[in-house]
Amino acid sequence: MPQRSSRRKDLNELAHSIVQQAIGAEPKREPRPRRKPTSTEGKDLAAVELGRRGGLKGGPARAAKLTAKKRSEIARKAARARWASE
Repeated sequence: MPQRSSRRKDLNELAHSIVQQAIGAEPKREPRPRRKPTSTEGKDLAAVELGRRGGLKGGPARAAKLTAKKRSEIARKAARARWASE
């Protein structure tokens, strides 16, 4: 799978970087300001905790109750979908 940049350049930035590379100038790397994640901002903390607890145990609980045949069917369907998209 190809690696994708987490940040797309607009056409002006791309053109600027191409010109800088062509003339041999060192591009200035300006750090982007990082925003701290505020996942609970404006949310009910009790609801956030409840959702987290359910999310942590949901996947393993589902996997434990699946039969080997059903897991195989799910995996086969996923593989078929992956290969069909190419």
